Amino acid sequence: MFGKIVYISDNLAHVEITDGVPVATNLMNMHVVFEDEKKQIVGEVEDVDQKIIKIRFLGEIVNKEFVGGIIRKPTLSAKVRIVNQEEVAMLVGEKNAESFYVGTSPLYDKFPIHVDLNEFFSNHMAIFGNSGSGKSYGVARLLQNVFQNKNVLPFKSNFFIFDAYGEYHNAFTNLSTINNNFNFKIYTTNMNQDKGQKLEIPIWLLGVDEIAMLLAAEEHTQLLIIERMLKLARIFAEDSDLSLRYKNHLIAKAIMSILYSNQNSASKRNDIFSIFATCSTKHFNLEAPVQGIGYVRKFRECFIVDKSGEFMESVLVTNYISQFLDEELEKHQPPRCIYYTIQDLEKALEFTLISEGLLRNEKTYNEAVTLKVRLHGVVNGEYAKFFDVPKYTSTENFIASLVSLEGKKAQIVNFNLEDVEDWFGKFVTKIFNKMLFDFAKQLKERASIPIHIFIEEAHRYVQNDRDVYLLGYNIFERVAKEGRKYGIIINLISQRPVEISETVISQCSNFLIFKMNHPRDLDYIRKMLPNISAEIVEKQKSLQPGTCVAFGKAFKVPMIIQMDLPNPEPHSSNADVVSRWKV
Repeated sequence: MFGKIVYISDNLAHVEITDGVPVATNLMNMHVVFEDEKKQIVGEVEDVDQKIIKIRFLGEIVNKEFVGGIIRKPTLSAKVRIVNQEEVAMLVGEKNAESFYVGTSPLYDKFPIHVDLNEFFSNHMAIFGNSGSGKSYGVARLLQNVFQNKNVLPFKSNFFIFDAYGEYHNAFTNLSTINNNFNFKIYTTNMNQDKGQKLEIPIWLLGVDEIAMLLAAEEHTQLLIIERMLKLARIFAEDSDLSLRYKNHLIAKAIMSILYSNQNSASKRNDIFSIFATCSTKHFNLEAPVQGIGYVRKFRECFIVDKSGEFMESVLVTNYISQFLDEELEKHQPPRCIYYTIQDLEKALEFTLISEGLLRNEKTYNEAVTLKVRLHGVVNGEYAKFFDVPKYTSTENFIASLVSLEGKKAQIVNFNLEDVEDWFGKFVTKIFNKMLFDFAKQLKERASIPIHIFIEEAHRYVQNDRDVYLLGYNIFERVAKEGRKYGIIINLISQRPVEISETVISQCSNFLIFKMNHPRDLDYIRKMLPNISAEIVEKQKSLQPGTCVAFGKAFKVPMIIQMDLPNPEPHSSNADVVSRWKV
């Protein structure tokens, strides 16, 4: 079948087809060995015509082990043959104590493919493919294989799936039937879902960055406003005499700034009344009694303007307000660990708007009002229920609760985000990734608790957005660049890689590429990944559903893998139109 080598280029050998010898099998994508003196070089058939077979070099066999890459090319006199059974096992991976089953090779009579668990799960991974190509089935099957592996029982594993369509709950509901110590937990945004707990987000655990994500902050000045708001929220949550004095001080300070402004009295009165419309206390409000010499007025009555255009009771007003001023209060730092609600946060923002000189800076005030409008929308919108957490918990206890299920450990935690809009799903995915990343960084023993994060429809969440400009980082990019050393591994699942952050994709070491046709996505993959060849890109265009091209650190050579159907399957199949149409 294989004749002489007639030409060798940089990474290709052109081999003649022996005259009169029929090509006995479909050679495309098959692996061959060049035997030359003491060298054994492995190649892959990438093109066949009537006379010439083109073979791309992949690596060498040294001491019965495959080594990727070649130092010396074969000579023109080298013999060429198809790999034998032993060499197939060497290339596609053999079963051992630290490997797990991925799928079968359609090229080699369904030869089982095993990969090293560490090489596969200690590196970031990307799973790309068109809708219907088998991505969700592939992810479900991969994790099912992990838990069915008898050699390494993953009791202490932590898989977090951010599920855009609520597909995976069916695939892992019966996880405990494999082993009583395996458990699957669901947090859901779909209140009609029978199984699962309502998604909960403790608002007091969120810092400046997370609140900026929630409120879609766009300017750095808004970060200062959010920082001030969080401080006031903690102070007011103490519900103490100090809290009341602080509120009175802020109101007094804001009114004083108005009184000494250049506005006319009528404008000053309007601004002061506006403050009390949103911020007041039981001691300091428009109806509060103000003691004069021999008489008492309501505070609102002190702002009557006389014929000269001045307040009739300006001295009385100033003296009354001054009793509430206490600059020493500004030095107070409230405890960080304190419970408050999202409604408390909105009240704190109202006080923030009247403080820090915001009233005198139109641009800053407008930016603050933008935050106020967005926060008000959340507080009074359908997503407020997810912030309704009844009692205080620390960050450590909250993360521990994520993997706790009726006194047992849940190895797979699914966040069903099917019932929320993209902006909120993106916020949820970001803050939980940040929370898990921050948790992993503070562990005394680095990477002692591996955490694997799967993000379905990653192009909706892992984007090139304004976070780097505003916060100085994008949490997904930070996890991609730093996460491996802390044991945080990110896994992207997407049908539109062109919309995903380039930085995150560039940090992925393993790839499962299901069938893709969109030219922009194919071109993007080709440009973004230096270790992917044009042949791999072309190869995946003709793949069947459930079959992928796999390459990367866990795979010795790029290979086509046919994955088994998951059992049970995720809810990701197409609608059965015919059965629904029947009468």
